[in-house]
This record gives sequence, C-alpha cells and structure tokens, in this order.
Amino acid sequence: MVSAGDFKNGLTVEIEGVIYQIIEFQHVKPGKGAAFVRVKIKNLVSGSIVEKTFRPQDKFPKAHIERMEMQYLYSDGELYHFMDTNTFEQIALNENEIGDSLKFVKENENVKMLSHNNKVFGIEPPLIVELKITETEPGFRGDTTQGGATKPAIVETGARVNVPLFVDSEEIIKVDTRTGEYVGRV
Repeated sequence: MVSAGDFKNGLTVEIEGVIYQIIEFQHVKPGKGAAFVRVKIKNLVSGSIVEKTFRPQDKFPKAHIERMEMQYLYSDGELYHFMDTNTFEQIALNENEIGDSLKFVKENENVKMLSHNNKVFGIEPPLIVELKITETEPGFRGDTTQGGATKPAIVETGARVNVPLFVDSEEIIKVDTRTGEYVGRV
C-alpha cells in the first residue's frame, strides 16, 4: 500500500479497481484547513488523463505492471498475433486491446506487452522505428527545413507522418512512436 503523501512521478497505483500512473503531483498546505495532494494521473488502460485530489493519509495498492518482450507477427483483420520469443507461445489480441499503439510497428518487430494480474491492457512499441515512405509529394532541389515547412507522408504501416520538404518517396526515415514525429533519415 502506498499513501498519497508518498506519491512520486511514474508510480503505478490501483484506484477504485483502475490502474493509474502518476504523471504529476503536488503537496498543498493551505493557510487554513488540512493539507492535500493534487495529482495528475493517467489511466493506463484507456490513456485518459485526469486530475484528482487526495488526503495525504489515503492509501492505495501499488500496481505491479509486467512488461514482456513479444514479437508482433501479423494481423488477420480482426486479431493481432504476438509471440513470446523465449517460449514461442502465441497470443492474439483484438483491436480494442491494442488501440493505435501498432500504427508505427511493422510485422516481426519486437514490442513490450503490458499486463496487470495476467490481463494484457496495452502494447508499448519501440521508441524509435525505421519506416519506408510509400507515398508523399516529390521534393524539389533547394527545399530545406530552415523554415520548418513539412508535408504529409504515408509510411509502410499506413500511418501518416509530417516530414520535411526534402524527403522523397521510397526513403527510410526514423519516427518517434510516442509523438508520431519525424526524427531523421536513415
């Protein structure tokens, strides 16, 4: 059990049966009245962020999140199939359990499967992935990124990424999976 007075950024707790991660916390001691803890927490299942207030003595069970290295095999339209690279055991998850976490992940790439009490609730893709651009407007000689101008591009997984004007189709780029932003060329 963790008391609200001991909250730290990144801590995962279970509040009313839901797993939350502490994003931000603040201990407040008003001039009048009792002290309280104001927190910004992220629901790890839905991804929503809410602000709540607790008394410092409120206690919550600590949520232990397991991260298993899995290989994304393929999607058959309804289910997404993963394999444990150690035991070769396969797991299939539906689109509701995956969300949009695989939009930058190619088949046969490794991801981290997040679970709590043996129930999978999310997928953590690699932080940076290398993807080939399948479709974008052609670049022109002299186009630079000094002005910060970008154009939309579609990568091999079907996701849309804004890239600098000088990047052409068929190039391989690096993408940050947390933000979906272009990082650089390979």
